[in-house]
Amino acid sequence: MLVKKIIKTLLISILSLFFTLNSFSIEPNEFVQQTVDDAAKALDQSFGKDLRITKLKTIAKNTVDIKGIGFYSLGKHRKTMSDEKKKEYLEVFTKYFLKTFASRLAQYSNPKIIVNSQKKLNEKYTMVSSILVATENKPEVKIDWRVITKDPNQPLIIDLIIEGVSLAKVQKEEFNSIIQSNDGDINALFKTLNEFVEKEKK
Repeated sequence: MLVKKIIKTLLISILSLFFTLNSFSIEPNEFVQQTVDDAAKALDQSFGKDLRITKLKTIAKNTVDIKGIGFYSLGKHRKTMSDEKKKEYLEVFTKYFLKTFASRLAQYSNPKIIVNSQKKLNEKYTMVSSILVATENKPEVKIDWRVITKDPNQPLIIDLIIEGVSLAKVQKEEFNSIIQSNDGDINALFKTLNEFVEKEKK
């Protein structure tokens, strides 16, 4: 009985600590800096490529609004899709996004990003500004992060603007081009995404 009581007390204490830690909101600029620092650690070259990719995917799942980006990328085509098709799309888009994100970033070694400011756009969004520090081989790059802040306890990245170019917007235009060049057939986009996912597996 004593052992059970001790275990119960410890469990309550741990749960209390967990909820206390998660009851505090985090500033968007701190959230972005923490995210990029975690990504830099995941890119440690002492890790094998597969492990780096796995770590990066985990970071993306916890910090990026993948669902929001996915539906934004569909643009007007989302309105014509059934709930079943939306579910199917979201599943393949998530795989596509994670593989694209992780495989590209895994090629970098110790990128250093410094967050320098933030600007609240409205109650839902905050823009965080940063720079990718220049190296001997690469120039300095300005990166802005659009962060969803309607829930201050769980900010999420919804877009990256690199030197003024929105990656979400570029992807939206790319997806629309694929659909339009196939007579508006949404299945053409599904095919393209699936082919990319399967190709990456090989």
